[in-house]
Amino acid sequence: MKRHNNLFGKIVSFENVLKATRKARKGKRYKASTARFEYDLERNVLKIIDVLKNKTYKPGAYQDFYVYDPKKRLISAAPYFDRVIHHAVINVIGPILESSFISDTYACIHGKGTHKAVQRYKEFQKKNAFVLKCDIKRYYENIDHKILFNKLENKIKCRETLWLLETIINSRHSVTDPVYFPGDNLFTPLNRKKGIPIGNLTSQFFANLYLNDFDHFMKEEIKAGFYVRYCDDFVIFGNSKTWLNEVKIRIIAYLKTLRLRLHENKSRIYMTSDGVDFLGYRIYPDYLRVRKSTVKKYRKKLRGIVHGYETGVIQLTDVRSSIHSWIGHVKHANSYALRKEMLRHVVLCKRRP
Repeated sequence: MKRHNNLFGKIVSFENVLKATRKARKGKRYKASTARFEYDLERNVLKIIDVLKNKTYKPGAYQDFYVYDPKKRLISAAPYFDRVIHHAVINVIGPILESSFISDTYACIHGKGTHKAVQRYKEFQKKNAFVLKCDIKRYYENIDHKILFNKLENKIKCRETLWLLETIINSRHSVTDPVYFPGDNLFTPLNRKKGIPIGNLTSQFFANLYLNDFDHFMKEEIKAGFYVRYCDDFVIFGNSKTWLNEVKIRIIAYLKTLRLRLHENKSRIYMTSDGVDFLGYRIYPDYLRVRKSTVKKYRKKLRGIVHGYETGVIQLTDVRSSIHSWIGHVKHANSYALRKEMLRHVVLCKRRP
């Protein structure tokens, strides 16, 4: 297995950090934190290079908030200064990590995404009567820091880069009820740090890497020819329920080595002909529906957007951006009637002062 060295100089180069600022500001150009950074851009770029080279970098405090998509998730947003550093890191190590990923993992990879994963699902379901749908319980919260760092060490040899990655990993950990795995003593769960913040760009790559060996296990040992993973949601297709039940047992055993557990209520075998919820859609053999929870969520959001525009809090460009983004998601399903019904009553009119 090749381990990559001499990466840190590329990460802290002026050109790379400047490139990272352009990526970090995408979609956030008009936010106050972005404006403050951009106002003195060169000085801030040089400051990032200095704290990294001198190893004085200390991650800033996260801003926590919850989203529902559809399940409740804690999002931890790093300060803008830190987000630029995350982009600088991923610019260099991202291609290294992705080079070992299987073709059927779809989360946070350029040229892939939810719609490509759904298309792959539709392709596989045509050939199989059953699908084992799996969901890992509190995946981001339970990623073990030591296991994750060992996986990074297997890819990267550069000590300075590993110092930076370890600093980012240790910038946040979850405090949850202790969970015990084979070989643990009474204090093991308390002594092992776990959890990475969902809001970090680096976390998206770490989450993919953490299950990369599992992906290869599924493909090369289980011989699951019809397998699709999107972060912690994955499906295995087959024409035998007995075989899929055996696969589930082996999955549970493997995930224990990563200190992870399946969500038992959400991990089960379905008939593909009945339609299965996956990545925001309900997928049937001949058509695709938007999940009811997704529709309900956007109805509520749309009411808030209209109210925000009426009161002057939200600009017309933001309204258009939100609606176009939603249409871009649901148009992949059989949703013409839904789009028409959702949008025909939208009336934008600013209130008089």
